[in-house]
Amino acid sequence: MCGTRPELIKLAPLIRHFGERASVIYTGQHYDRSMYSIIRRDVAEPGSFHELALGGMRRGAQLGQAVDAVDGVLGGHPGAVVLVQGDTTSALAGALAANANDLPLVHVEAGLRSFDRAMPEEHNRVVIDHLADLCCAPTALNRDNLLAERIPRGRIAVTGNTVVEALAAALPGVEEEGALLAAHGLAADNYVLATIHRPENVDDPGALRTILAELGNLPLPVVLPLHPRTAKRVTAFGLRDCLAALRTIEPQSYPAFLALARNAAVVVSDSGGLQEEVSVLKRPIVVVRRSTERPEIEGSFGTLVPPGPRIRTEVLRWLDDVGRHRARLREIPSPYGTGSPSSLIASAVDALARGHDVDGRPLVGHAVG
Repeated sequence: MCGTRPELIKLAPLIRHFGERASVIYTGQHYDRSMYSIIRRDVAEPGSFHELALGGMRRGAQLGQAVDAVDGVLGGHPGAVVLVQGDTTSALAGALAANANDLPLVHVEAGLRSFDRAMPEEHNRVVIDHLADLCCAPTALNRDNLLAERIPRGRIAVTGNTVVEALAAALPGVEEEGALLAAHGLAADNYVLATIHRPENVDDPGALRTILAELGNLPLPVVLPLHPRTAKRVTAFGLRDCLAALRTIEPQSYPAFLALARNAAVVVSDSGGLQEEVSVLKRPIVVVRRSTERPEIEGSFGTLVPPGPRIRTEVLRWLDDVGRHRARLREIPSPYGTGSPSSLIASAVDALARGHDVDGRPLVGHAVG
């Protein structure tokens, strides 16, 4: 069950693992044909793919329609185990529909907490975790968050994050990477990669203007793959002139984007997933947000800043000796694991399907026939 590009990317290793046993429901929550088609072609074919096209509406209406639509699909899959990933409206809809159908629910990427109630995703995370029969926590900190909320230990598995597999499978080779940089007129370690799309940053004209101005005032070229939401807001707010100092490009395929991130001197972003990816790519990130649910990278790979002059200050700090920072980050393990988190998740899912918790104890109900 997924509805956004990052969810589909992160579920791709599990789709590959389960193969024809998997049925994918894609709500199209953040639907953009170009972005969707770019990522869809890089995902293995599941047994079936249900596309709901529920984008472009208010959150409450989207949630209600998604629950109803997913409920209809699940009615054709009796005995299924439902996997939802992350913290989006689509994930919450999948969790509620699974609960309504009395189907076992697995939350992939469970236990993340920003403790910021102004963030809609925070409410989604908490509700999904408490509905889930199996919480797949990427890190020990995420597990501890769940335990603090009195979620039973037997419902929690620390698995790592599937992003490490998705990234490893998607990274292009050296020649392809070099050709991509050359096509954009870029040299490794000599540009900044930026992505901005969160509502708190792009739906506020003052915040968006400030962020674009700070990016435009950096001493290196700034490459900005322009998210469709951001592009719409820039036009609506009359901020096209703020893009003049930036190298705006179209949204990239996942492999192309990873190549840009791996060769950037610094990344500036409000993305949650990119905070994880830089820890694998060993690149620094300046996170432009009010709060983060991924504090594991703070003080090592990342720095959290609000929109404003600290963006430039922190980027300059990372640029003072790019080679030294790169060497230091290379020695820091990613907090999101190594190897095959999807295999650990799949093993826990199979145990759930047999009616057992992660410690092998029988569960009450939810055995899949």
